[in-house]
Amino acid sequence: MKIVVRMPNWIGDVLFALPAVESLKAAYPGAEVWLAGNAWLKDLIDGDAAERTVILPDLRTWKALRSAARSIKSRNFDLGLLLTNSFSSALLFSRAGIPERWGYRGEGRRFLLTKSRPKKAEAPPAHMVYYYLRLLEGLGMKTVPPEIKLAVPVGVRERARTMLGDLGADFEKRLVLLNPGAAFGPAKRWPASRFAELAQRLQDEKNVQVALTGAAADASTAEAISSALVHKPLNLAGRTTLSEFLGVISHAAVFVTNDTGPMHMANALRVPIVGIFGPTDPRATAPFHAPATVIKKEGIFCWPCLNRECPFDHRCMLEISAAEVFEAAAACLP
Repeated sequence: MKIVVRMPNWIGDVLFALPAVESLKAAYPGAEVWLAGNAWLKDLIDGDAAERTVILPDLRTWKALRSAARSIKSRNFDLGLLLTNSFSSALLFSRAGIPERWGYRGEGRRFLLTKSRPKKAEAPPAHMVYYYLRLLEGLGMKTVPPEIKLAVPVGVRERARTMLGDLGADFEKRLVLLNPGAAFGPAKRWPASRFAELAQRLQDEKNVQVALTGAAADASTAEAISSALVHKPLNLAGRTTLSEFLGVISHAAVFVTNDTGPMHMANALRVPIVGIFGPTDPRATAPFHAPATVIKKEGIFCWPCLNRECPFDHRCMLEISAAEVFEAAAACLP
């Protein structure tokens, strides 16, 4: 039996979905399970799963969808599990001729699914890990105890150490990573000035090696933080592939970050995390495993808004001080 799983489109959501993939494998022992999604899946997931990956293009055009459908059809899948909720993802599996297509209802796609279950709002919201597991349970499968774990190959870890060395890392000091970006939008980003203040205190009081991480889009933010410091941190923003980023994270003593995909990468490696939350709800997207500290201000009238940009004064982030984030990070650095 061949099964293809349409994985979510965000790094954090892909990691939240991994326990559902493991439960699917347990429900169908011996089945050949493939993953379909963005090109970075191969960098994020190692081993057999990376080899059994169908890379999908941007499906916003009819031409791209038809091309992707032909690619999937050529692999003769028996079952397609949709962990995305879009109409286009269900249409893709239907056009690919997959006989069984399972997923959540919604977005007008029920007629494209051969087996489905409704989405149910929960109060308070459950963690996203359980959102994916409950789909499988609603489809009649037993689920396994959830665990999110990534492995960093030795070669990747060694290359990351070499990269750090080439940038001037002091390996006598513990490495603290600061991740000031968030691809979702500026509302999830703690101010660069607070990251700079935090970095200064970490350097002065904990004598650590500070490094800034992030995507190419975060390079200007990282530069702003660096320019505010006397002792320049290592700047890795935009300089790593996803697999190299994992390798760098694996060397860290603590990872301080906004609510974004790399936070969950670090959590999957069991690196201690200080997660800074503004407009999003940690009940749904907090690091799933210890060690992790979540910092969030209570009593904000508009929380959780889930907006990409704040329409007010961004108080959910601005009320979080560098001092309290420092204390949380310092607790991970005895």
